[in-house]
Amino acid sequence: MKRAGTRIFGLFGAAAIFFGALVWTNAASAADWASVIMYHRFGEDQYSSTNIRVDQFKEHIQELQNGQYTVLPLNEIVDRLERGESLPDRTVALTVDDAYLSVYDVAWPLLKEANLPFTVFVAVESVDKQYAGYMSWDQIRELRDAGVHIGHHTYSHAHLPLMSPEEIEADINLASERYQAELGFVPAIFAYPYGEYGNDVKTVIRNIGFKAAFGQQSGVAYSGYDRLELPRFAMSENYGGIGRFRLAANALPLRVTDVTPSDNVLKRNPPNFGFTIAEDYGNLNGLSCFSSNQTGGAVPIEKIGDSRIEIRLAAAFKPGRGRINCTLLGPDRRWRWFGSLFYIPK
Repeated sequence: MKRAGTRIFGLFGAAAIFFGALVWTNAASAADWASVIMYHRFGEDQYSSTNIRVDQFKEHIQELQNGQYTVLPLNEIVDRLERGESLPDRTVALTVDDAYLSVYDVAWPLLKEANLPFTVFVAVESVDKQYAGYMSWDQIRELRDAGVHIGHHTYSHAHLPLMSPEEIEADINLASERYQAELGFVPAIFAYPYGEYGNDVKTVIRNIGFKAAFGQQSGVAYSGYDRLELPRFAMSENYGGIGRFRLAANALPLRVTDVTPSDNVLKRNPPNFGFTIAEDYGNLNGLSCFSSNQTGGAVPIEKIGDSRIEIRLAAAFKPGRGRINCTLLGPDRRWRWFGSLFYIPK
């Protein structure tokens, strides 16, 4: 195939309370950024780490309907960012990974009633083999025909950093064949299973020709962001309260360059993490960073010159996934956000 047709840490408690004092403003009517929200399961309370409760989800929908937000299809946002076109301030996209049955039974009726567009990234093998708790191709076609956007999510939903480039390409091509056979097209937008990727994985995604690829690191997608590692805010029972949802939906980009390490698959653990602030935000003393391998609040930050930020972690990440999230309070009490997700081999 050569043609292709998306743990937050200590900030939340304090920030969610702080957000209660938010003063809304219409000062910024156009933007080059959007917040992309990610879900997995709906009302499946036995899977708390990937589930959002129905009452929580209804609150999210109610928030999006209060007149402050513009909810657009993910593919439209990607196209407009690629063309350099502006977006309304507080633009939001809704995405769902894996194609669990609760998307069809629970989420879709609520989103359809609210007239909110969304994207489902379909993990093909689980649908092909009719695993319990997943949608069928007939149900996915019903969503497609109703205007729901379908994204690419591989065939096997494997940990891609553990696979060779040839294995990754074969897995993606198999999924693409099945999308074409069952849906009549190959999705042009990709989501990394588990949000895991590194340079080798990105090279395969780039060579296949995907328009954009999304991870699971927190942050705001903007016009200067690498199209093959766009961020999303993950929502779950523990991290899906209305305060956190408002933080994410109202977030602003923290624009950075020269991020180290340059590969998200760690060869050194803990990594020497750093980045350069790409815009003048004024006082950076309010910048805070939080790491998943450390409890007890923000990690120490070293500022070099006017804009370089360096972080040296005292403890190594455990094998699997690790995250660092950095935030800075911006205008109108909205948080600027930049996050990184690492894959740590055993």
